[in-house]
Amino acid sequence: EGGKWSGGKTHLVQTGDVLDRGPDSRRALDLLMRLEEEAQAAGGAVHALIGNHEAMNLYGDLRYVSDGEFAAFRDAGSEKAREDLYKAHQKEVQASLPAGQVAKFEDGYRSRWEADHPLGYAEHRRAFGREGTYGKWIRRHSAVIRIDGALFLHGGLSPKYADWSIRKINEAIREELGDFEKLAKGITMDEEGPLWYRGLAQGDEKALAPHVATLLKGNGVERIVIGHTFTEGAVIPRFAGKVLQIDVGLARLYDPKLRMACLLIEKGKASALHRGKRLELPSDPDRDLLRYLREAAALDPQPSPLGRRIAELEARMAVPSEK
Repeated sequence: EGGKWSGGKTHLVQTGDVLDRGPDSRRALDLLMRLEEEAQAAGGAVHALIGNHEAMNLYGDLRYVSDGEFAAFRDAGSEKAREDLYKAHQKEVQASLPAGQVAKFEDGYRSRWEADHPLGYAEHRRAFGREGTYGKWIRRHSAVIRIDGALFLHGGLSPKYADWSIRKINEAIREELGDFEKLAKGITMDEEGPLWYRGLAQGDEKALAPHVATLLKGNGVERIVIGHTFTEGAVIPRFAGKVLQIDVGLARLYDPKLRMACLLIEKGKASALHRGKRLELPSDPDRDLLRYLREAAALDPQPSPLGRRIAELEARMAVPSEK
């Protein structure tokens, strides 16, 4: 209730994308940073993995940053910080022109620039810089980890990187986030890279089954746990439970009622914790999945976001809907 670590020796894995699309990103980062220390002191651990949105905030792709996120960095010096940033911008524009040509900033230019650089923007960029509080913290984390028999990462591992070791992937991403000139030809921004790949979440299971088997064997694990591609609101198994999707769309952006679910692994057995109740994950891709989704939906505020998926399964299997 006090927001303190209560997990003892438990390991908590957060698979990335804490940032963007909402006003509370900074608070969420602060929480994870504090819990990381509290968990370590208790003999547990918090693993905050790098997602594509963490990387984007570091290298300056801010298209998904909301006004509220910038506003969270405003302080008494924000007006001066923006003024200094605008003057630096003017100098950059002038320096980019041919010798002897003078930059002209027509009427309305500054107001348009300020619309793109609200108060708090300058502080946000400093905080995510190489020496900034959040920039330094994110850069020392991993994109992929293995705990016991599970591999955790944000997006997924494509055939392109199937033979890369965990260490090689993490070192490459950290190196690229420390030197942006290496991003263009690197793994961090690659759509087939571990921060962006959606094949394990959306690809044809039959076609990709050999690839998944290769990943499991190569990494010595029983399952792969991924985020990035959000589900209708429940932890969803694919490839007969060998791949588990855990991005349930928790953010209010997706559902103002909040979708409360997570993956729980104890003594090697995986289950879902859905709104506080432990549910057995399905073993059969169809009939048992329907059972699981119905159980989860019954725990949700109605109408459940799982309703569409349940209706599709019922129609495909010609199973009467339970009233």
